Amino acid sequence: MIALPSSLLAIAAVAGLVVLGPVHAHAQWWRGTPVDFESCADAAEKAKTKEDKTSALAECNAKFAGRRKPGGGYTYYDFMQDRTFDIAGPNPTPEEQKKIDQQYTAYLESQRRSSIAAAFTAKQQQQQPEPQRDVQQVALRTEVEKIPVPVASPVKQAARIKASNCAKNSFSCEWPRLSQSIDDLKKLFNPPPTKPKRS
Repeated sequence: MIALPSSLLAIAAVAGLVVLGPVHAHAQWWRGTPVDFESCADAAEKAKTKEDKTSALAECNAKFAGRRKPGGGYTYYDFMQDRTFDIAGPNPTPEEQKKIDQQYTAYLESQRRSSIAAAFTAKQQQQQPEPQRDVQQVALRTEVEKIPVPVASPVKQAARIKASNCAKNSFSCEWPRLSQSIDDLKKLFNPPPTKPKRS
């Protein structure tokens, strides 16, 4: 066997990889590699054992962050915010990931503000003396008990309900009011006959 210099072997190895590289890529396209999570999961379902299916689904989950939407496009679920984002492809682009991260920063800020406000309110309630709080509650109870609640008669309640259900400028709703006005006018112009005084 002839000994070749190591630099020549390295060049031959690189040339071999360059020649075989496109064939491998072409063969991968020909096999129909999955383009998104759903196509990857469909391929994973064809695995022979349950362990192989589980492993293949885990690989699909790691490879594709987005999920296909029924109308087209993809959606990305961010469990940290418990929120979904629309994305262009099966994985967020760097620009989309930047927007998601910005939304997460805003989410954390609002959570921080809410917890500070809750802590401040709790501290104020703890600092308030107990006797004052009891006196205020008792005073409110006695005031509520002293105020009588007016109750309308059933006839007036029915008329009020009917009036609230009537449509404006509706003949059936306006007729009783118009009829009453006409009766009032008749009484004004035609006073009831007075009985003669007995002497």
